[in-house]
Amino acid sequence: MRARIFKRGSVIAALAVATVLPMLISPATASAGGDTSGSHVVSNTKTGDRKVTISVFSPAMDRNIPLEVILPADNSEPRPTLYLLNGAGGGEDSATWQRKTDVMNFFQDKNVNVVTPLEGAFSYYTDWVNDDPVLGRQKWQTFLTKELPPVIDAEFNTNKVQSISAISMTATSVLNLAIAAPGLYKGVGAYSGCAETSTPVGQSAIELVTGTRGGADITNMWGPLDGQGWKDNDPVLNAEKLRGTELYVSTGSGLPGPHDTLANPAINGQVGALANQAIVGGVIEAAVNYCTHNLAYRLSDLKIPATFDFKPTGTHSWGYWQDDLHNSWPMLAHSLGV
Repeated sequence: MRARIFKRGSVIAALAVATVLPMLISPATASAGGDTSGSHVVSNTKTGDRKVTISVFSPAMDRNIPLEVILPADNSEPRPTLYLLNGAGGGEDSATWQRKTDVMNFFQDKNVNVVTPLEGAFSYYTDWVNDDPVLGRQKWQTFLTKELPPVIDAEFNTNKVQSISAISMTATSVLNLAIAAPGLYKGVGAYSGCAETSTPVGQSAIELVTGTRGGADITNMWGPLDGQGWKDNDPVLNAEKLRGTELYVSTGSGLPGPHDTLANPAINGQVGALANQAIVGGVIEAAVNYCTHNLAYRLSDLKIPATFDFKPTGTHSWGYWQDDLHNSWPMLAHSLGV
């Protein structure tokens, strides 16, 4: 359901939601730059009929980054690439596209390379200004926009056309990646992400994910919270740079929906799991809904076209993100030329 953009009067309610967020969740088990020469494939291992896992050396992070790749249905000619990012866990836990959704079946008949980087937990896939004592060196914007694309293009004989999609934490990241490298991605799909980073709501979300869950000092990401770095990485403030990129942005309302039932295979009849998804996931999605509306207002003011899917129900959970991938595919396919 494509909803109308709401009036701005929901700000107080959204701020209240953001305030209670940290109390409901306990810790869980700058622009791109730098020297980008020297990135290369370290290994390429076939893990399925159309699945490979590769390792790519990142000079910016001085380490090897593993990536999962789904190959095109027909690889007889160069194909485009969809970068599909995991959420806060960065593919280091079980909450991944390949484990939580039908992504393998969905792309079974599609002529596109699907590339998912791993080992970026809690990093927001950005370039941190300082190495963090817990998370170490994070230069993901440099890696994803400069180091990785030429390596993927060469390794998989792509046609050098690419789009990007992501969920939750990384739904913020993909907007910033597109802003940092205008024209690199033809289309962006952002599902359940907070498009603000310099506001109290946006910074509360980052503190929750990267500070509380990740154990990092978030000022190592973009500097002091009132500094320019947070403004430079705020998608709402920098939305003008999204002009010319095809956009699909989605969020639920936070109210329980069709995937918030005991019958959901991911819930498997567990009352506690359902309560966590409905309550905690509902609160998170309500806050995300607020951020997403602010992005919609900003793009509307700038007369930048975008598709916004404001669902009347839905929590912060995988069933809705699988739906989002399916629903956004026509736009993504158009952007990729498939």
